[in-house]
Amino acid sequence: MILEKIETRTARSGVIGLGYVGLPLTVAIARAGFRVTGIDICSEKIERLKQGISDVPDVTNEVLAPLIKSGQIQVTTDFGVLGELDTVNICVPTPLRENRTPDMQFITAAVQQVAQHLHPEQLIILESTTYPGTTEEIILPELNAHFSKGTSPDTTQVGRDFYLAFSPERIEPGNSTYSMTNTPKIIGGVTPHCTHVAETFYAQFINKTHTVSSPRTAEMVKLLENTFRSVNIGLINEVALICDRMDLDVWEIIDAAATKPFGFMPFYPGPGLGGHCIPIDPHYLSWKAQMYQYHARFIELATEINSEMPKYVVDKIIHALNLQRKPLNGAQLLILGIAYKKDIGDIRESPALEVIRLILDKKADFLYHDPYVKDLSLDDRNIYHSEPLTADLVENADCVVILTDHDVIDYCWLVEHAQLVVDTRNATRSVKKGQEKIIKI
Repeated sequence: MILEKIETRTARSGVIGLGYVGLPLTVAIARAGFRVTGIDICSEKIERLKQGISDVPDVTNEVLAPLIKSGQIQVTTDFGVLGELDTVNICVPTPLRENRTPDMQFITAAVQQVAQHLHPEQLIILESTTYPGTTEEIILPELNAHFSKGTSPDTTQVGRDFYLAFSPERIEPGNSTYSMTNTPKIIGGVTPHCTHVAETFYAQFINKTHTVSSPRTAEMVKLLENTFRSVNIGLINEVALICDRMDLDVWEIIDAAATKPFGFMPFYPGPGLGGHCIPIDPHYLSWKAQMYQYHARFIELATEINSEMPKYVVDKIIHALNLQRKPLNGAQLLILGIAYKKDIGDIRESPALEVIRLILDKKADFLYHDPYVKDLSLDDRNIYHSEPLTADLVENADCVVILTDHDVIDYCWLVEHAQLVVDTRNATRSVKKGQEKIIKI
């Protein structure tokens, strides 16, 4: 029955968590012809969405509003609607605790709600990044316990009574080339039939799917993807530190190495790692490896190097100011860009935040400009606002620090008006005049 509903697109779908992953997924499912109910615990977000207002850059109001108005997408804080749905995708946050261990509270809370409303022929898919084993060790027992109330748990069969799978999200905010629909989807079900049902569902709105043998495999795929990026960024950050001591231009070296058509993939240094995935996911893998008496030394070393980059940037600022015979204490800095990557407004885990905290600790003053981030609150301290990028703003700064290389900035103009520039992203690579003002990492 569930397969027929999916293939005819009469299945009622639901998405729990309407953030950077859940909202684009909701829209993709709806645009394929399904009626979708989005669920989120934030009532303010739900009210905005009901008005067709998106707070996710990859979903424009122009795309969202008609789907809301037509009823193709409905949004609510009421988990009771889960009982009416045929498919449910869980897209909730998976942060780390202060001790860098996985915080599963959001997954657990969502699964408890799903379990209370679980009914026959329902498909449940976890998309939240997590460690291998989560789907079968946390979600499956909870669903089994509620589904089999009043009967023997042994009579409940996943793959027959309900369907459970893991399919890792592959969203990259701001990527204009690869979207939800043209990025291949990894799918691992608890049973082969679970995999088949989940693959049939995704095939309705994803161009290409790739099935794997189990949820644990699919969970590991996601961690491999982001750990691969983390360790390679860690490597290039370490090379940048070495090049700095050797007085070599790491950017020129990377560009030259990238001309090799095989055996090399360019990664670039920066002020640190940002976003929800890359700074966090390797910790999930390292933590899980410890349960198998394995110390993930390579992964942890890369994390250590990446974590030290904000301090290295501050040291660069101190060095740059010293060349001008100015101290960092009392200096007026202009921070250019606080998003974790260019051309988006996402500040989750942004290294710019740590750089700002460090310069505040050293008694420097700062203003910032980011065309995508209007306001900034640091640890419940003062609220800062993005300043208009004027000649006066740039000229009055003792040092301009480029932490995010947004494309809308005219860097030639910036260098012309700046006294001093510390460039952590090679944003000034095309600047011809004023190179003597620029110090790069």
